[in-house]
Amino acid sequence: MRRRQIVIIARFTLLEAARTRLFWLFAGALLLVFGATFFVRQLAIIESARLQIEFSAAATRLVAVFMLCLHVLSSIVREFNDKGLELTLSFDLRRSDYVLGRLLGFGAVALPLALIATLPQLLLAPLPAALQWGASLALELALMAALSVFCIVTFTHLIPAAAFVSAFYLLARALSAIRLISATPIIDDNALSHRVMSWLVEALALVVPALDRFAAGAWLADAAAGWGAIAANATQAALYVALLAAAAMFDFHRRNL
Repeated sequence: MRRRQIVIIARFTLLEAARTRLFWLFAGALLLVFGATFFVRQLAIIESARLQIEFSAAATRLVAVFMLCLHVLSSIVREFNDKGLELTLSFDLRRSDYVLGRLLGFGAVALPLALIATLPQLLLAPLPAALQWGASLALELALMAALSVFCIVTFTHLIPAAAFVSAFYLLARALSAIRLISATPIIDDNALSHRVMSWLVEALALVVPALDRFAAGAWLADAAAGWGAIAANATQAALYVALLAAAAMFDFHRRNL
């Protein structure tokens, strides 16, 4: 019975994405991105093909994450505001089952988005590299969907939840570069302030996912990363999705509706 309820919630979550034209909007946005790649290619003096591929991968990934996270946040906020959540929970439904159903549904939404995002890359890069890039993007989208669910359950308002998701994503994408900068300071590296900042950055690296290793544009421009890298991404994504799901359930259980 519980499994059936989770599947039903996931199914309606997927139907909601289809009825709000999310996939069509994303496809339209990718058409604009794909057209912009040819303009960017004309601006390059050297390695124009590489610049086109890198720009296409980065812009496509950013649009996919932005649209999915905004859809997740707005969907649950709308359910809060319309009192649909209270109606859903008035039935014989556990709060944990609701969270699991939502996570499963948003994970199912991430798969078509990753598939649509992969199609333009097939025109620019080899098939194995494009497939691995698309698989890694699907894992990244699933992780960000879980983070969005946790944030909106915790904050219950769109603006603070969106701000936290955006800041977290930018930090996770830039953390490796921040670690490199902290490891090679311009000033004296024995200063107490530098050591404290280095410890802080390394502590963040232990808890923040390394999203810069997901769906890298270099996989399309240079060479495929290999399925071993995809397996490592899958392990990391599964771990963080499980942690975020547990945190969302805990916070949702203690909340008074």
